[in-house]
Amino acid sequence: MSAISRITSLTAATAAALLAVGLTGGQAGAAPAHGLRSTPLAGHGIVDHHGRILNSTSSNWAGYSATGGTFNSVSASWVQPAGSCTSATSYSSFWIGIDGDGSNSVEQTGSEVDCSGGVPQYYSWYEMYPAAPVNFSNVVKPGDHFSSTVSANGGTFTLVLTDSTQGWTQTITKKSNRAKKASAEIIAEAPSSSSVLPLADFGTVDFTGSTVNGQPIGSFNPDQIDMASGGSTKAVTSALSGGTDFSVTWQHS
Repeated sequence: MSAISRITSLTAATAAALLAVGLTGGQAGAAPAHGLRSTPLAGHGIVDHHGRILNSTSSNWAGYSATGGTFNSVSASWVQPAGSCTSATSYSSFWIGIDGDGSNSVEQTGSEVDCSGGVPQYYSWYEMYPAAPVNFSNVVKPGDHFSSTVSANGGTFTLVLTDSTQGWTQTITKKSNRAKKASAEIIAEAPSSSSVLPLADFGTVDFTGSTVNGQPIGSFNPDQIDMASGGSTKAVTSALSGGTDFSVTWQHS
């Protein structure tokens, strides 16, 4: 694999419509731009003797991606980071999913912090790309403990997102005729409209208990992805601890 493909785009009309929509949970002002992918920079990295990329960069993803097989489940937990906002508008999302690394579908769910007018906005969502992303109406606050599983049974996907701090769970069941189940990933992302948006300063997000097909994600020699663009490193992914735990740290918007 010579490049990492994260594919989605958003038309200007759709972006304008999103900008007019307030956030859920009684918060308003920032555009819910989560789940919208642009094509990132070509990956580069260390390749093992099987031809698998072990370390790469992307313009909008940071985290770990397992490829080279068929993936029917992915699970992880994380604590919702607090956004450190300036007057600039910026966005950061945290999610798990199947597909999206080299395929043209993504089945995913996660949480978000966006900055608008110096104020952080928090919410959660799911997406069955290329269908439009959907926001949940549940309250999300910094420090909330999330756990999530995305699983596939044939062409049927079950996406479960739990905020144990706020005491809610969302379970979504959707069918996909285009899913390849060719990758499984746990990601911090700079969402996109017609291009990659500025990355909100989320400090550090810690992902724990990361499993794929019921095994530690480290068992799959996953690709360790840093986020970089235009010569600037935007987010850095740590090494795996125990095959399941890692962190992503913000560096630059």
